[in-house]
Amino acid sequence: MSEVRDIQVDGDGEAEEASAPQPGRRRRLRRGLIALALVVLLPLLTVAVALRLNYAGDPADGTRTRGKDAIWLGHAWVDGRRTDADVTALARRLRNTGIRDLYVHAGPLEHDGTLPGSAYPKAAWLIGAVHKAAPGIRVQAWLGDKLATESPDGLRLTEMDTRAAVVRSTRRILDAGFDGAHFDLEPLHSGDEDYLDLLDTLHQVTRARGVPLSVAAHQIDPLPALHSVAGTLTGHPKWWSQAYFGQVARRVDQIAVMSYDTATPLESLYGGYVAQQTSLALEVTPDSTDLLMGLPFYREDNFAHWSFAETVPAAVRGVRLGLSRTDADRANFGVALYVDFAATEADWTAYEKDWVH
Repeated sequence: MSEVRDIQVDGDGEAEEASAPQPGRRRRLRRGLIALALVVLLPLLTVAVALRLNYAGDPADGTRTRGKDAIWLGHAWVDGRRTDADVTALARRLRNTGIRDLYVHAGPLEHDGTLPGSAYPKAAWLIGAVHKAAPGIRVQAWLGDKLATESPDGLRLTEMDTRAAVVRSTRRILDAGFDGAHFDLEPLHSGDEDYLDLLDTLHQVTRARGVPLSVAAHQIDPLPALHSVAGTLTGHPKWWSQAYFGQVARRVDQIAVMSYDTATPLESLYGGYVAQQTSLALEVTPDSTDLLMGLPFYREDNFAHWSFAETVPAAVRGVRLGLSRTDADRANFGVALYVDFAATEADWTAYEKDWVH
């Protein structure tokens, strides 16, 4: 078909030629836009349906606390802001729950791996007070730092001297009386061999002291090789491969999945995602390692975390469904609550009602 043109006349009587889109071209454009929308939306719709189905069903009987839960506590507990009254209230709160471990923020590490004693001046007081008020509760030092994996600033695990400094810092933190060491290093890319080497050395230290080595872990690829795709497209892989998660889990005594900040917009989708994450983690975590799934005891509203979707009831239901389908009798299993200073009564009630009792 030849191109159609109309002739317009301007104020001076001169003819102006204006091109009109061809009907065929318009049809092709519409079809192209529809195809693009299908390419983008169909996979998202498929994932949403799969997650919603994963949230269906009833958890198995007995999928409740095993008494091996944990909670992350803020820095105020070791810098002098908390008092004996606060410890008494905490002990009362923990009574008759499944919480065994407190991950108390005692860092962050310096970028060179060192940790000054001035970072945790009230550690000895806290440890003694907790042991007295809540016998059987372990106080672990929560240590972490930003890694220089996606920016030039941060701790570099590639440097042997830095890893050696982290090990020395761990020895000193255990000398201070902590009942274990819990590491949260982010963003940690899947396949990082230097991290595995650090864990091997750290585990020798903690094993010699008779205390646990614990880590906070990234989520597992919900789709095959998603971390590679995300890394290529955004520079932020976010997820670990399931195989790498297993490599980490075999090197520690506890591994706590940070199963929040998922960008899921509905409770049912979030719960289905947590159920999937629980199953994926159970499949590769040794029976001898405590596997803990994170619960969102905080509220934010941004693209990564919608507080109306990422709720404690949805997370607990997802955890129970994943546990039911994969390894309902797993003994070394629990949940980890993030974080004490942002928690509400509703969060605690949901944890106690849906998981503890």
